[in-house]
Amino acid sequence: MKHKKIIERMSLEEKIALCSGKSFWETQEFSQYGIKSLFLSDGPHGLRKQVGESDHLGLNASIATTCFPTASAAAATWDVDLIREMGDAIGKEAVKEDINIVLGPGVNMKRNPLCGRNFEYFSEDPFLSGKIGAAWIQGVQSNGVGTSLKHFALNNQELKRMSTNVLVDERALREYYLPAFETAVKEAKPTTVMCAYNKVEGTYCSDNKRLLSDILREEWGFDGAVITDWGAMNNRIDGFKAGLDLEMPGSKGRFDKEVKKAVEDGLLDERYIDQAVDRLLTLIERTTKGNKESVTKELHDKNHKLARRIAAAGGILLKNDDKLLPLKDDSEVTIIGELAKIPRYQGNGSSLVTPTKLSSLLDGIREYAGKNRFFSGYSLKDVEDDALLKEAVEAARTSNTVVLCIGLTDIYESEGFDREHMRIPANQIKLIEAVAEVNENIIVIIVGGSAIEMPWAAKVQAILHMQLSGQAGGLAAADIVFGKVNPSGKLTETYPFIYEDVVSSTYFNKNPKQGAYFESMYCGYRYFETAKVPVRYPFGFGLSYTEFKYSNLQVKKLGLYDVEVTANVENVGEFDGAEVVQLYVAASTGGVYRPSKELKGFAKVQLEKGESKQVRFNLDKRSFAVYDQDKKDWIIEEGIYALQIGASIKDIRLEKHIELEGEKPVRKNCSTWYYSLSGIPSRKDFVTIYHNYEDYVPQIKGTYDMTSSIKEMKETSLICKIMYKDMEKIIAKNNGGKVDYTNPGFRMLMDSASDNPMKSMPLFSPDSMPLNVAEFFVEAANGHMIKGFRKIIKSNKNK
Repeated sequence: MKHKKIIERMSLEEKIALCSGKSFWETQEFSQYGIKSLFLSDGPHGLRKQVGESDHLGLNASIATTCFPTASAAAATWDVDLIREMGDAIGKEAVKEDINIVLGPGVNMKRNPLCGRNFEYFSEDPFLSGKIGAAWIQGVQSNGVGTSLKHFALNNQELKRMSTNVLVDERALREYYLPAFETAVKEAKPTTVMCAYNKVEGTYCSDNKRLLSDILREEWGFDGAVITDWGAMNNRIDGFKAGLDLEMPGSKGRFDKEVKKAVEDGLLDERYIDQAVDRLLTLIERTTKGNKESVTKELHDKNHKLARRIAAAGGILLKNDDKLLPLKDDSEVTIIGELAKIPRYQGNGSSLVTPTKLSSLLDGIREYAGKNRFFSGYSLKDVEDDALLKEAVEAARTSNTVVLCIGLTDIYESEGFDREHMRIPANQIKLIEAVAEVNENIIVIIVGGSAIEMPWAAKVQAILHMQLSGQAGGLAAADIVFGKVNPSGKLTETYPFIYEDVVSSTYFNKNPKQGAYFESMYCGYRYFETAKVPVRYPFGFGLSYTEFKYSNLQVKKLGLYDVEVTANVENVGEFDGAEVVQLYVAASTGGVYRPSKELKGFAKVQLEKGESKQVRFNLDKRSFAVYDQDKKDWIIEEGIYALQIGASIKDIRLEKHIELEGEKPVRKNCSTWYYSLSGIPSRKDFVTIYHNYEDYVPQIKGTYDMTSSIKEMKETSLICKIMYKDMEKIIAKNNGGKVDYTNPGFRMLMDSASDNPMKSMPLFSPDSMPLNVAEFFVEAANGHMIKGFRKIIKSNKNK
């Protein structure tokens, strides 16, 4: 051990205490050993440092820091250098605010477009997510502060996120859900990895030795510390054995007593605690090197400009009929849409940043436009307002050009709950259709961090998707609309025509406590491309004001599986611009089932008008490999592989084939669905690539346990129903004063609190709900009121 001398001086109690948080955001300190306390702060698109009352859902105030574009918008830049610069800026702000560890980035896969937290994740593709995530980590950590790669692993829904059990076949796990984490760990060496709340194969991530030690440390070589998501600790003794180092925010001594007793009784070897302490001491060394001299007085102003640049680079032009865009300076514009005036620039939850400045789309357009008028057109709550609608339509009727700002409002996507559908609010759809009847020059600006349905797309002339683009997003959108920036963003997830086209749509969250991933690795474009299902906008798509010509594809084998790919890209249009060149590998081996093609390289190339550049990609064994569960290793099937260069997954410009040596292809003996992708996969199909398993049976009176929640138990328990109503009143008191499920703050906190497993309730508020009280509610819900009272009495006697 690196810190053996210090560890030998520490008592067992001190070592255990170090592995548990001191406060909501701080770790323990032991000055007698030179052990400093660390301050951790939410991220990842800015810092959420709370200096007053603390919480983990973004409800209480935080200090002002730069609010950069959220992950979905930042990833749309496809620019690793720019994302590294963003990370560096966040790292410098962390140094300024005495923050040691920034909790991010999130690299979970966008398995289904309805996940409420998709705005915090980069992509539906693991290769892209891994590269973007690694660049962000490198940028932050270049300042001597740490990061926390999250949420490890398989956190792909918000509903029942603290108790759901994920069932996934080994190939999907290895080929789709883990590679982004693997790339970030190997290329960027994050100081910490944060375990997810959920179970994987029946074991909570906090207790999951296979994830935290066997894969993360032994296979990938991770040398940092593993920390819990806030309140994710299930069993602290099992956690130590699994390789979990730091429990946050701490159990206020509850788990410490259990751990000490386990050591004394011989149930836990003290070496596990020593190993965790050793890693935490290394973590302290790595994350207390921030240099205050690198922080200038102009930091926030500089970062505001950077946020604007990133937002503009991630803006995605989806449509531009008759080259309506860009507009000329001093154009007369009518701006319609409440979201143009009251910007939605980030999502709800733990990543909520208090911006240093905030600019709306209205602010941005007024920097360039000549005569302009603004009309709300709709209210942010999805209710019809005929007066607003009529006023906007009449204005559009007499306008040359209309800029219509629409998108998802706060209640549609948030940490704590999932979306119910893929549509934008109905009052906005009605507005689009009404305005389209009276004006033929409509530019739609979309805000929102997740995929949406666009049945109205044919009725408008131009569509610019800004996603959730941070505090300067309104200015960035105007930069694009008026041609100061040539759009170069590309989609990092597929936009289907309707939600029902998504393969998991019929079973996603239908049994939320048991997430069986019937579709295996066929998510996003891996499904749509392989199944040949038409989509509205494909993965990697995005238009430009200029045009690019691809040529001279060259493929050179440097070794058995090392391949160099080069191609030329020329700007043949009328504007300077940037192109995202994408490399896909398509196997034609006839062996195991696999997606028809997969992203294995990308490069963003800046080109002046008339300029040409060469792009270069290097492929290795993993670029062609599949995971063999029997051999527990990556293998290459011999055969033909197509190397495709394109502007999107649907827009392939160049292609060449190579033949690789390898193992003889063998068609897997499993359900034919995984080869044909015909129809919807079922449990019967899934067990052929997984194994047989017992379906989760919803708990009823008599079967509730500490993994049950108040929300579940209130259905059969009067006392839990009363508790639920009390929760509503208490939460409403701090969120508008009334019970209102259309209030995003109220709904997020209510869903999180009422659906929290009873075992976790004391971790967040042990003073207001001690463990014995949580146990009482479970016993009472099971009809054992007297037994419940005995637990309270017994616990009080032991105090």
